[in-house]
Amino acid sequence: MIEQPLVMGIVNITDDSFYAGSRVLDEDALTQRLSQMFVDGADIIDIGACSTRPGSHAVDEGEELQRLEIALRIAHQVVPQAMLSVDTYRAQVARTCVEQWGADIVNDISGGTLDDAMFDTIATLHCPYVLTHMRGTPATMQGFTNYNDVSADVLEWLARKLDELRCRGVSDVLIDPGFGFAKTTAQNYDLLRHLEAFHSLDAPLLVGMSRKRMVCEPLGITADQALNGTTVVNTVALLAGAQVLRVHDVSAACEARTLVGQLLGCMPSKKDTVSKEV
Repeated sequence: MIEQPLVMGIVNITDDSFYAGSRVLDEDALTQRLSQMFVDGADIIDIGACSTRPGSHAVDEGEELQRLEIALRIAHQVVPQAMLSVDTYRAQVARTCVEQWGADIVNDISGGTLDDAMFDTIATLHCPYVLTHMRGTPATMQGFTNYNDVSADVLEWLARKLDELRCRGVSDVLIDPGFGFAKTTAQNYDLLRHLEAFHSLDAPLLVGMSRKRMVCEPLGITADQALNGTTVVNTVALLAGAQVLRVHDVSAACEARTLVGQLLGCMPSKKDTVSKEV
């Protein structure tokens, strides 16, 4: 059970993720980014080694594993207290990262659609799993945005997949409506507008809107300029009951969480927390 919202910081061990600020290409940069995220307040660090931006093409499994082995080793050394998530849609990669390299969570942007073995693998790993809605592949997904009612269709799809997981004995599932994955900007805002409906699934709700096109397009800005807009949509998500924010900018997300907590009367301020420790 998640008692207060968590912040998941994004680390991409790639050279082509859509936001350049999330990329780390050497061990020194990775060490620095991991350390800063933990200092800034990240509860979870999500490490990905295969870009899933719209139009991207996957690296092969061997290269993904090689990158993740290095990244997870360094993460255990630099931030041993943090929960570590691995961002992969490949079942064997998930298994290796959890069983051999100590990953705590599997974050699958495909919801099991890109690897038929994923759900059975998660059932044997007994680790938390992020179930995300997506259509097609990262290279093709923006061609699959035809919905009858995007919020209702995504909710129904997640409910069906959640049932499949629960039938396999998987109970620790977080759901992600998949902002930006096979959705137009207008459809992303429809999802955000109806976010509270997803609580009917009785599973923690994770949202990932950080610096995405849904923020940039209406404002006419680039991902590098989208921190303020990201904070706005994350605040809306928190007010709708989101329990995990997946973000590039941990400090800003933690500030939003604290202020929304003050508004809702469910979290101490930073000042109150410090005064209790003194």
